[in-house]
Amino acid sequence: MGHVNTRPVIVVTGTLREAAVIEGADQAGAGVHVIAAGSDPDRLRRELDNAARYGCGLISFGMCGAIDRSLKLGRWVIGKRLLGPFHARCDEQWVSALERLLPTARVGAFYADGHMLTEQYDKSSRAWSTAALAADMESHIVGEAAAHHGLPFAILRCVSDIADMDLPPAVEVMMKPDGGLAVGAVMKSILGKPTQVPHLTKTLAGFAKAYRELGAGAKEVGPRFGFDLR
Repeated sequence: MGHVNTRPVIVVTGTLREAAVIEGADQAGAGVHVIAAGSDPDRLRRELDNAARYGCGLISFGMCGAIDRSLKLGRWVIGKRLLGPFHARCDEQWVSALERLLPTARVGAFYADGHMLTEQYDKSSRAWSTAALAADMESHIVGEAAAHHGLPFAILRCVSDIADMDLPPAVEVMMKPDGGLAVGAVMKSILGKPTQVPHLTKTLAGFAKAYRELGAGAKEVGPRFGFDLR
């Protein structure tokens, strides 16, 4: 334990808002380099390949969708292994450090393949076939980069939608390639299917709760996301 390294921890989020949470928790600039993936996986791969050359570890951080039905909104999940098109084990010492820092978090497998699981049926299928706790859209790319560069890899994410819940169509088009909010695409989706508005309102309320937990958790894990406590 205590592997202090002067190189930055590379933190990958999905959205710019998730990246802003890190800054709000006084993490930005304190030995971390943040990349918002957005909806452009090719750009993320290029940025990660360059950043990883100068980093000491890679962590996938932000929101996730629950696959396990027992996970509630705002619950933290620490990845132990990654499933999907790319399989990987998370760094055991880093996982242990995150467990000590967030003792109420669940620890288990994540599923990631770049697609958003929007329907209960999709989530149930993944639960049955993979035994994963949660899913996100970036961790497979982060895991690939970590393996390629021989760096420790971790996943730390907060539940923003539960397993027994479909997501409204607007959520699927909500993210820009740079990770920003695609307001125009969301409005177009609403105009095309106005009946989704109550569902969308409820979904966004869940996201807001997850963002609050995301900020609190980012402060709890402390500097460099627990990397130096490995």
